[in-house]
Amino acid sequence: MSIEATLQTRSNQQCELCTSTHALSIYEVPPVVEAHSDKCVYLCETCKAQVEGKTDLIANHWHCLNDSMWSQVPAVQVVAYRMLKRLAADNGWAQDAIDMLYLEEDTLSWAQQALAEEEDIVHLDSNGVRLSAGDTVVLIKDLDVKGSSLVAKRGTAVRNIGLTSNPEHIEGRVEGQRIVILTKYVKK
Repeated sequence: MSIEATLQTRSNQQCELCTSTHALSIYEVPPVVEAHSDKCVYLCETCKAQVEGKTDLIANHWHCLNDSMWSQVPAVQVVAYRMLKRLAADNGWAQDAIDMLYLEEDTLSWAQQALAEEEDIVHLDSNGVRLSAGDTVVLIKDLDVKGSSLVAKRGTAVRNIGLTSNPEHIEGRVEGQRIVILTKYVKK
């Protein structure tokens, strides 16, 4: 049986986090050594995009974790734990859920492994000041945005930035468009 077929059966053909039945796909829970259904979860496109950090977190969507964190599947528990940790800074309910959540020792270690790797990445602005998710930065140079005619002007404030896995890149909205910005062109 294929990994997808196994996940479809295990999840009853619904997202293992929010129970949506729309646009489901496989998400391999990092770190992935070899593909196996025990190391994957079946997610809807909304959950997957936010888990992967491709879109902004929508806190209200993640109230579904209050149910899915109790899953018997370790991979689902790991993803739920990681998302709750990401949400906990701004959402008291997420911290309350983490406080209630119990994970086996090996599952907790797996869940914390990727979080530790994310914390090792340090984003610095043009002056060497550490950047954090949610900060406001100012562009220090006019930037041409690839794939569009938009020019992000020097002096533009970019609010609520997002951090990426590359320490030289951040994400932010300029004129309603989400773009990747090199950290050497911003100051806090």
